[in-house]
Amino acid sequence: MRARGLSKHFGSLKAVDDVDLTVPARQIYGFLGPNGSGKSTSIRMLCGLLTPTSGDIEVLGLQIPAQAEVLRQRIGYMTQQFSLFTDLSVRENLEFLSAVQNMPVRNARARIEELLAEFQFEGRADQLAGTMSGGQKQRLALAGAVIHKPELLFLDEPTSAVDPESRRDFWEKLFELADAGTTILVSTHYMDEAERCHRLAILNRGRLVADGSPAELTGKLDGRTLLVETGRQRSARNVLLSQPGVISAAQIGNSLRLLTTEDPVSAEELRGALRAEGIQAEIAPVEPSLEDVFVAVTHRDSDPTPEQRASPREENS
Repeated sequence: MRARGLSKHFGSLKAVDDVDLTVPARQIYGFLGPNGSGKSTSIRMLCGLLTPTSGDIEVLGLQIPAQAEVLRQRIGYMTQQFSLFTDLSVRENLEFLSAVQNMPVRNARARIEELLAEFQFEGRADQLAGTMSGGQKQRLALAGAVIHKPELLFLDEPTSAVDPESRRDFWEKLFELADAGTTILVSTHYMDEAERCHRLAILNRGRLVADGSPAELTGKLDGRTLLVETGRQRSARNVLLSQPGVISAAQIGNSLRLLTTEDPVSAEELRGALRAEGIQAEIAPVEPSLEDVFVAVTHRDSDPTPEQRASPREENS
């Protein structure tokens, strides 16, 4: 999948602004960003559900949106909200989706039995979807999205309403799909999920602000993250945030985690600033995290324009 100069405007609002993307085959590619960052709008353009204002999109060798109808037979799509029929059983939902995909009846029956076993629904095939837990509904939605064995799977914040154990199991299933040859594009605002992706794009107010593997992105922050150990975390935080070169100071338990600019301030300078206020502290380098990456790349855009403060309904609909 490849996009160049991808943009979508809603009136004066630039929901997606000149984004370039390349998604390798057979990988899990993540979209990380806060609500309103352009993740959902980008996904809808890439799968042909929304026409871009400008830009070129090629997905599975097809030109989008011109060949969107052909593409829909080759992709799966799952939203953050459960979108199947709550008054139908697990099997009936899968039968309906197989019909939507124009699958031959004999093939559909065999595929449904396969999915019931693969997604652990053997004893729940006749259970109404509306009576299932959040994690079970999520598994059913994923089973429905892959019933026709799509080459490419779009997942729009699919784990936003489930417990941590269900999220973990869901991601194990995604890796199984990727290993079997499915390319997956998944949007999330969870840092732990972003770390699981083979490659990651970070969006902020419609702009692509970082793109690379988690290791590549965190590697760019080497030397810019520090851990501060002190018994006066809140006072120390106020002092440190006033120092030139300090972008953020987040309290993590009994410690403070600092992120500095590309021209980082030294640990000795920071200790001196704290001593001047009567605060003793130990300061040492710490390995960067994706959260540090996110703060660093969005810090450049910390002052939105009035148009950017607006939020299109399309982004979270």
